[in-house]
Amino acid sequence: MANYVFISPFSRACDNMALDEYLLDHVLPDDLILLFYVNENAVIIGKNQNPWKECDRNAMDRDGVELARRISGGGAVYHDGGNLNYSFIAGENRYDPGAFQDLILSCLKEEGVPCEASGRNDLVVCGKKISGTAFAVRHGKHLHHGTLLICSDLTRLGKYLTVDPGKIRSKGIDSVRSRVADLVEFKPELTVPGMRASLCRAFEKRYGAVVSLPFSDAERIALESYRARHVSWEWRIGNTPGFDLAWSERFPWGGVELYLILEKGVIREARAFSDAMDTSLCDDLERTLMNLPLDRGDVSKAAEALGGAGGEALLLFSRSI
Repeated sequence: MANYVFISPFSRACDNMALDEYLLDHVLPDDLILLFYVNENAVIIGKNQNPWKECDRNAMDRDGVELARRISGGGAVYHDGGNLNYSFIAGENRYDPGAFQDLILSCLKEEGVPCEASGRNDLVVCGKKISGTAFAVRHGKHLHHGTLLICSDLTRLGKYLTVDPGKIRSKGIDSVRSRVADLVEFKPELTVPGMRASLCRAFEKRYGAVVSLPFSDAERIALESYRARHVSWEWRIGNTPGFDLAWSERFPWGGVELYLILEKGVIREARAFSDAMDTSLCDDLERTLMNLPLDRGDVSKAAEALGGAGGEALLLFSRSI
């Protein structure tokens, strides 16, 4: 059993998303890795999000802002040099999400920041969000990663992120900027390196002896295949199909968009997008809808069989048919 700390040498978001995924695939069952990285200007969208709706790609291209997609669920975020990003990458026997969140909370409180957990995956100070987290699981191994807003340029959030009006209405918020804050607002002397050092000390205090994660030339070569996928157009942007029918709705657990191509009243192609934390949701929806007649009764039965959040979404969709 080993506890590792690794500071990424990369500053591009696609490289760090590839590193996240590579370490998840290769962490040993009894090991725990704490990875840190800082991205240059970038928008990172969740695994199942539609980039055409989540961000202003023209503004991003004009300003040289990178678009990346992570393997976890959740919504779109903006990163720059004022964000400290962390990942707990746990083998099958080391996953403890409550302990990971508590470590971040305890560390911030020791720094004099009155932070608390809010909802499923946010940390807030005085009602303003300073951190969000997302999750992925693969072959029993877990990725629990998040970002800490330390001294980020928050004016750029609204410039590059397109906020779903349904989300604004459902959460009673006026703007992205109104509900987020940098940690320097509460502790002006806080820095990215200083916060990283504090988290390293808290990690060692909680889990015991920590060693630096070795990263060989062979591993760097192996990482390249992950990087190639993460920088590809197919992974980052994908091809939202031409469609005959589009439907969207927002639920307490996230929003859902469905795009359907029909042939003689039968669904021949289905694409689903969501900012829900469940990374399997869109795959389940697409699989369930494929080759299904666009009929209220058939879709209702499929919704009942699917169950869960996907079933809830399909049941509401069936009522619109």
